[in-house]
Amino acid sequence: MEIIRTKVKDLLTTEAGAEVLAKGWVRTKRGNKEIAFIALNDGSTIKNIQIVVDKTPETEAVLSRISTGSCIGVRGRLVESVGSGQAVEIRASEISVFGECDPVRYPLQKKDTSFEYLRTVAHLRPRTNTFGAVLRLRSQMAFAIHEYFHSKGFVYLHTPLITAADAEGAGQMFQVTTLDLEKLPKNKKGTTDYSKDFFGKQTSLTVSGQLEGELGATALGEIYTFGPTFRAENSNTPRHLAEFWMIEPEMAFYDITDNMDLAEDFIKHLVRYALENCREDIQFLNDRYDNELIERLEGVVGTEFVRLEYTEGIRILQEAAASGVSFEYPVYWGADLQSEHERYLVEKHFGKPVILTGYPKDIKAFYMKQNEDGKTVRAMDVLFPKIGEIIGGSEREADLGKLEARIDELGMSRRNLEWYIDTRRFGSCPHSGFGLGFERLLLFVTGMQNIRDVIPFPRTPKNAEF
Repeated sequence: MEIIRTKVKDLLTTEAGAEVLAKGWVRTKRGNKEIAFIALNDGSTIKNIQIVVDKTPETEAVLSRISTGSCIGVRGRLVESVGSGQAVEIRASEISVFGECDPVRYPLQKKDTSFEYLRTVAHLRPRTNTFGAVLRLRSQMAFAIHEYFHSKGFVYLHTPLITAADAEGAGQMFQVTTLDLEKLPKNKKGTTDYSKDFFGKQTSLTVSGQLEGELGATALGEIYTFGPTFRAENSNTPRHLAEFWMIEPEMAFYDITDNMDLAEDFIKHLVRYALENCREDIQFLNDRYDNELIERLEGVVGTEFVRLEYTEGIRILQEAAASGVSFEYPVYWGADLQSEHERYLVEKHFGKPVILTGYPKDIKAFYMKQNEDGKTVRAMDVLFPKIGEIIGGSEREADLGKLEARIDELGMSRRNLEWYIDTRRFGSCPHSGFGLGFERLLLFVTGMQNIRDVIPFPRTPKNAEF
């Protein structure tokens, strides 16, 4: 009878006695004159399965072709392990070598390597324990996001990656064009003639699906987007990527309080899901890199988030500065809070996540609903330990006059926004939404320190490898 391959994750929970077939990549090979031990991993789990091979002239010939990184298949009997660390191991009867690995040139040697070095071999780093754990967590979190919104009746809306609108109004967008950059066509004014371009106008990669998401919410009720977004921000920090993924729900008939309630419930669900379904990978990252990781994750699930007005937050920070706390950036009403300020509120003052609301309108986007004081907007940022802002959102401005006045006040071009303004002309409704940066979430869930290490192939200034 033909033996079907079993994944390592399943083999480790199978009772001894069966004839099995395992396939994967060699993590280590060691032994003595009589016997060899191979640690095999196929990516299904953080754990390896041990292969025991009796040395004979036939097996020696095969073993000589196997080194760290080789890809092999192993047939044999699953037996109880006499060593510590695993309940079962495979006593090999046949080994096939699918792909040899040059032991001299292979970049992933047994010695510890830095994250900086591993980014230069990002095509191979998923084979390490750390990045295997991170990428499995990334996959599980993506599933949990879809599961959460599906369970609440949200519609998954695919918003465009190519757009003529700048949702943030910051202008940090990657241009999309088919024009010959060596011979750009000019119009009568001497500027680039985009009528000759593929779309007949200047277009860019999207920085957010929010504006189109609002269109969906004002027809379908509750929607969410989940896809790649792009920002041409020349920031070489551990918190910035040029290409990253965003989850952006938009909900008709939600006010700012409903929005905060959803954001808190959503992120607690995700952290709880990670703890319940990815425990081995989280435990590995906790033990290897950050021994407070699990405690921090459990703390988020088990606590009620603080809800704090921006004005009160500024007062707390100013009192801290007056008491001797040193901030690199100044604190004053009207300042856009930096990560150090956000983390002080979360980690030092309250000791729990904070939802900050009521920001000055001058530091927030044009689409946020203005409060009666004329100075603040119904914005909300969810602030997390070790991260700072992890979610940003607001109740959206539903009043046509106020929205148009704000666009004019900021000097924004209305030419590419008339379709968006239409939602306030034709059956406007109260609505809210927020954005969660997927990689920011993963930083929190994995305990990793650099956002480049929670995405398979990071895109950053001067770096678009692989």
